[in-house]
Amino acid sequence: MPHDPSLIAETRAWLLKAAKDLAIADHDRNAKPPFLEDVVFHCQQAAEKVLKGFLTWHGIAFRKTHNLVEIGQSCVAVDRTLEPTLRLAAPLTEYAWKFRYPGEPEEPSSEEADEALATAREVHDAVLARLPAEVTSDK
Repeated sequence: MPHDPSLIAETRAWLLKAAKDLAIADHDRNAKPPFLEDVVFHCQQAAEKVLKGFLTWHGIAFRKTHNLVEIGQSCVAVDRTLEPTLRLAAPLTEYAWKFRYPGEPEEPSSEEADEALATAREVHDAVLARLPAEVTSDK
């Protein structure tokens, strides 16, 4: 039985935003010089949005938050196999605000940005692997 087209569209919208954030993070990492504070911010955003897409697909309501621990707990309630990956993603939460305002540390290290990017990709791939092709494909 086909799924509701509006559910497919809403889930895809979250996934597309997540993919865009990953692409921006990658672009900013490869800039000369790299924009490391933006890399980690977009990594957090990518993880947040792909998780919200997962919850949307499963009909789980979520509040407006950047807290990946909170969002991740809701995801793990649906699929416990996500837990190890989401434990790794929890530290990305602080990048929603860290380095974004005056008075904060100026920017993360290259290593920190690389680690954030690897983690965001891992979260993204883990979630996509658990969703049907009808929401993860471009068609």
